[in-house]
Parts: sequence; structure tokens; C-alpha cells
Amino acid sequence: MTTAQAIKKPEDSAAPGEATFAQGESHGQQAAQLVVDAADGQVFRPVWWQRGALSHHHFRNVFIASFGSNIGTWMEHVGVRWVMSQATLAAAWTSTGQPGAPIMMAYLTVAAMAPMVIFGPIGGVVADRADRKKMLLVTQAMLMVIAALLAIFSFFNALNPWLILTLSFLNGVVYVFNVPAWQVLIPRLVPREDLTDAITLNGIQFNLARVAGPAIAGFLMGVWSPTALFVLNTISFLGVLTAISTTPATPKPEKVDANPWDSFFEACRFLLHAKGPRTCIIYIVVFSMLTTPVLAMLPIVVSEVYKREEASFGILLGMLGAGAVIAGFTMRRVLKFMPRQWFIPMSVAGGAVMLAAVAAAPNMFWCASSMLALGVFWSWCFNASFSALQLLVEDRMRGRVLSICNMLSFGAMPLGALLCGWVGEMVSNRKGDGVGTQIGLGVLALALLIFGAWSLLRRVPEVDGGAPAAAAH
Repeated sequence: MTTAQAIKKPEDSAAPGEATFAQGESHGQQAAQLVVDAADGQVFRPVWWQRGALSHHHFRNVFIASFGSNIGTWMEHVGVRWVMSQATLAAAWTSTGQPGAPIMMAYLTVAAMAPMVIFGPIGGVVADRADRKKMLLVTQAMLMVIAALLAIFSFFNALNPWLILTLSFLNGVVYVFNVPAWQVLIPRLVPREDLTDAITLNGIQFNLARVAGPAIAGFLMGVWSPTALFVLNTISFLGVLTAISTTPATPKPEKVDANPWDSFFEACRFLLHAKGPRTCIIYIVVFSMLTTPVLAMLPIVVSEVYKREEASFGILLGMLGAGAVIAGFTMRRVLKFMPRQWFIPMSVAGGAVMLAAVAAAPNMFWCASSMLALGVFWSWCFNASFSALQLLVEDRMRGRVLSICNMLSFGAMPLGALLCGWVGEMVSNRKGDGVGTQIGLGVLALALLIFGAWSLLRRVPEVDGGAPAAAAH
């Protein structure tokens, strides 16, 4: 069939004003495609933002709005962690016998992630039974309110460590319902053949925000104060709320008679029998537990080892994001010749090596270089695992399976942070928190390297399965 023969009529398009692709002999080679504009029937060659997942305007709108919101989220991330680290390193705090900075930074991770462990299954069950669009609008509005409270308390100099922990816990409770609804939304905005592209693009924009957000945050904290970060993050939610409100309605799935807990345990049985999805979740959980503590502990290393200020913390987080962006642009090419059963364990092992390099870095330059490389393996592992998981699970169960994944991965993060903080506190004896924290990160890197080597030796071919696995009954 020729390209001209493949062109669809405008009236066959899904929605007015949305482009319809006309493919030639090689299906999926979108660089060679022509499209028909549904509004006027004109045939044209698409530019890059009109190809793949970005050709679907609802996804494109959400993609752009999410980028702005994620910049705000990363700005808040930098602000909260810098305020917490400096407050708990100050003599006014340490002289009162309160927990040390490494432990308090670990507590911050616990406060943010514990709700996912406690309430995680509920979020997934609700996402599979509720209107996902309404669920997202409500949870995004609640996150906006919490961001506004951070800004208000910071403006009045009332933001102390215990208040930060409380607001972080509330934020985590909202995320229990926000994350599964968000994860289930994306597969409904694009067709199956564009799903991996959509997940990869989401990873790219998230990590571009990880580059821009910390860099902007470091500058603004140096010029003004953390309050500016919290105000801008509050405003950034308006774009996401607007974009989500324009997406198609997502009515509740067909009514089921099963008890919610029966639905949850059905997903658990599915994972017990489905080796591919189960293995993807194991990769995500272990990598989350052993690498994400670096985000919590980095302010201590910057302040106590490198003797730098908040701008340097922003730079290091930005380098992690830059590496993840590089990974997003290269992952598809690598996966063309390397199956996921090799690619994901290789990314785990590579991440372990670079985490060890971060822990041992004697100065900012070496730490920044190591963070860049860590970002590449970080993004490869998470994006490849999540895209495989999405493809291996059927839609009716996807929310519950992803909620189990979230519950386990978010629950594992505090364990890694607590282990790192405990080692740092024990080694430093409150007299060298920076070096102690580096040693704690080194312990996590060693554990991850052992797991990565084991995963390479025991590869799981089912990870590369192409069709959704059937539910286990």
C-alpha cells in the first residue's frame, strides 16, 4: 500500500481539529508519515510535536501542563529539604538533644512515603472504580492547598521541622489517590502503540523539570527565600487543573459486585502468577529503596562536606535530572537491540556503581559528574520497568497493580533512608554528619550492586512479553 492510499478521510478522525496519521509501507515510521487535519482536510508532513504520543492533543496538553507543575514540585522539593537540613544542623536544634540531621532527613522521607504503605491499596481500588478525571482534579486541588500552607507558614517564619513532617505526611496521603489515577490516565489518552512513547516522554519532561526546577530554586533561595519557591509551586497547579479539565470524561468502569478487598487480593493473586509484572515491580522496589535516599541526604553532604550553599544543592539535583533526560532520548534506541530482561538489570548495576561514585566524591565536580551518570541509569531502570509493567497488565486491573507497585516502592524508600541515616548517625556520632552520610550512601550502593549482579545472572524473559497477561482466578 502506498502512502497516498493509506490516508484517512477527515470524517474518520477521532475529534475535530485533531490530526490523523497516514502511514506508508513501514508501520510506525512516523518521520515518513503524512497527516490529514480533521478541521480542513489538508494533508501535511508533521513536525516533531505532531508525531507519536504528542500527536494526541489531550496528551499533549497534559504533558505541557505537567512540565510546568513538575518544575514547581522540584522547586518545593529543594526548598523543603534545604530548610529541614539547615534547621536540624543548627546549634539551636542539636543542643536540645533532638534527633540528628541524617535521622531527621530520613524521617522526612518516612512522613512523605508512609501513607502510600498504609493506604496504598485503597488508592488503587478507588482508581479502578471511580471517575479518574474527577479523582485527579480533586487530588490536584488538595495538593495545591498543601503547597499554599507551606508558603504561608514559611512567610511567617513558622516552618519548623515538625511542621514540615506534618505537611509532608498530608501530602503523602493525597498522593495515595493521585498517583494511581495519574498512572491510569495516560494509557487512556494515547493508543496502545504510543503508550511506551508517552511514558518515555513523561519521563523526559519530568526530568527536564528536575533540571530546571532545582536550578531556579537555588537562584531564588539565594536572592529571596524558600517562600518564593512554595508560592510558585502553588501557582503551577493551575495549569494542570486546566489541562485535566479539558480531557475526555472517564466514567466509572462497569459496576462490579466484588468487594473492594476482593478486588485488591485479585490483583495480588495476579502478581503471584504473572512472573513478568512481578519482576518489574521487584526491580522498581529495590532500586527505589536503595537509590532515592540520595535525594534526602544530599543537602547534608553539600553543606557539611563541600561547604556549599543551596545553589550547589540545586545544581546537583539538576545534574541528576540532566542525566535522566539523556536517558529518555536514548532508551528507545538501546531497547531496539537490547531486550528489557538485559537492559533493566544492567541499569540497576550501573546505578549502583554511580551511587557509590556519588558517595565517594571528594568535591562538587566529581559529585556532579557522578550524579549526571546516575541520572541516566536511574531513568533507564524506572522508565523501562514501568513501561513494561503497563504493557503487561490489562486495563481493568492496571490501577490496582500499579497501586501495589506504588505501595511497595514508596514503602521501601523510607527503609533505605532510615538505613542510610542510621549508619550516618552511628558513624558520625553527631560530629561529622557529612562523612557519615557518605558512608551510609556507600552501604546502599554496595547492596544495590549485589542485587544488580544477581539480576543479570537470573534474567526473566517474561519481562519482554508483548501482550497483557490474563488475570489469575
